[in-house]
Amino acid sequence: MVLVHGSLDRGASFARTVRRLADLHVVTYDRRGYHHSRAMPVARTLDEHVADLVTLVGDGPAVVVGHSYGGDVALGAAIEAPHVIGAVGAYEPPLPWCEWWPRRTASSIADEDPATFAEGFFRRVVGDAGWDRLTDQARADRQADGPALVAELSDIRRHGAPFDLAQLHVPLVLGRGGASIPHHRRAIDALVELVPDAEVIEIPGSAHGAPLSHPDPFAAFVRRVVARAMGAPRLG
Repeated sequence: MVLVHGSLDRGASFARTVRRLADLHVVTYDRRGYHHSRAMPVARTLDEHVADLVTLVGDGPAVVVGHSYGGDVALGAAIEAPHVIGAVGAYEPPLPWCEWWPRRTASSIADEDPATFAEGFFRRVVGDAGWDRLTDQARADRQADGPALVAELSDIRRHGAPFDLAQLHVPLVLGRGGASIPHHRRAIDALVELVPDAEVIEIPGSAHGAPLSHPDPFAAFVRRVVARAMGAPRLG
């Protein structure tokens, strides 16, 4: 079981979830350019992150679950390596190539100062109070992740869909929060239109940060992906 973190995040954000999955072999990691992987070259494209995940999975068998941008990485890896990935889970993956997704051009993001952009992104997603609670070192760490953040968010807006979900041949479980903002919720509906056999699990009361705010139901979401990989029928 591999958990893939989202933008301006790190593998440690899954710690509460992992503690609830003690009977499973769970792997978390910092994607290239983030936190403990910051010394590595920044991954400039989604394809590079997908390749990293496929390499990490190796000969499998494995199940992959991604949160936010990590959901896009997990979907790409499941399409790329269905022979070793038995099922995929994606919690509110962004779909910025859809015409209804809030507009922000790739060039406008690429021109941003990475540290300033990282702070602004954190404030938008977590809130000003969350940023103010961080220590000076934690703020510096998030700002140091800025180059990776700018690279991946500008890349994913440059073209159309980065993968063809018609080529997904393993079970898909999608997650969303009952209190999530409209375009995050709509993304799940859009994915179900493309993958009608996908199973949807909604976490009541949760917004986008479910691994931290609602670790028990998020762990249950992860377990459902494992069950689908083992041949359990789709619910509902």
